[in-house]
Amino acid sequence: MGEHGQDVQDTEPAQAVILVVDDNELNRDLLTRRLARKGFATDAASDGFKALEWLANHHCDLVLLDIMMPGMSGIEVLEKIRETRDGTELPIIMATARDTREDIVAALGLGANDYVTKPLDFPVVLARINAQLEMKRANDRVRQLVLEVERRNEFIRSVFGRYLTDDIVETLLDSPEGLKLGGERREITILMADIRGFTKLSSQLEPEKVVTLVNNFLSEMTRVIISRGGTIDEFIGDAVLALFGAPRAMEGHAEKAVACALEMQQAMQAVNQSNRQSGLPELATGIGINTGEVIVGNIGSEQRAKYGVVGHNVNFAARVESYTDGGQILVSDRTLEACAGLLETRGEMTVRPKGFDEDVRIHDICGIGGPYQIRI
Repeated sequence: MGEHGQDVQDTEPAQAVILVVDDNELNRDLLTRRLARKGFATDAASDGFKALEWLANHHCDLVLLDIMMPGMSGIEVLEKIRETRDGTELPIIMATARDTREDIVAALGLGANDYVTKPLDFPVVLARINAQLEMKRANDRVRQLVLEVERRNEFIRSVFGRYLTDDIVETLLDSPEGLKLGGERREITILMADIRGFTKLSSQLEPEKVVTLVNNFLSEMTRVIISRGGTIDEFIGDAVLALFGAPRAMEGHAEKAVACALEMQQAMQAVNQSNRQSGLPELATGIGINTGEVIVGNIGSEQRAKYGVVGHNVNFAARVESYTDGGQILVSDRTLEACAGLLETRGEMTVRPKGFDEDVRIHDICGIGGPYQIRI
């Protein structure tokens, strides 16, 4: 081996590194010296086995590979290299002494980037090397840009994932129009849950304990909502507003929302166990659910906007939730109908919510059948 090869761990050298693989010592020496005089860092291998060993341990920008070699042919070396490194990452120029097309066709078919014929015309070899290295540099820049975009997107997901759900982040990243203000009409199911009696609790506890209580509650509710495919639209104090069917369309969004609500009530055991261990009071949550048409999209101004929902049915979900007691799930008529007989109820009530001109029915849910089989 020559003295110019560098370990894989080293930073990429400023000079392009070229490996010359040829069983003819005179050819190897001549090529490496002439390439070195042109400013390349060069090294040489006398057979295919040594070439593969060298490539496994050194950085390389291009291989000039003889086809006819004893022990392992250049075609076999090419096949081995292409198992792990493609032509954009490591260009390979084949050298053949044969005046036949078979070797050239075989090599190009296996991923060789170019070829030269022996006896070598050095200006031609140099021109083809420079052309392949320029293409490699362009491909390296593209790979670096792709990596930077991936890192940027991962940063956005990791940072804004605490403020936006994965679905919303992916929608913004995937669509160039994702940040434009505007919306669309869509039927979805809206779920709202909050801590019952929280106003009294918050007035009796130190602020730090109040925040711990709310965080314990919202952390567990978030886990359940996301596991059921819901999108958290926002936290409102001790309340959470979740959407099923936006921003991504969802089949069976009403039944999925009810199944989620039942699991949320079950998860309150874990919330209260954590509270007891921290010397905090136990909590109870009420959950209201409504299904209907809303406007979904980016709402706000050019300076500040959020993905959200607006419309009569959002307000109605909040009104339904306001009638709940701790541990209770109430749903609207429309949600009950959309669940097509899957829900188990333990009663209903007729109410006239604030802002409504007529009485409406809401239903107390204790279970869901079908594929869900959840009961409280």
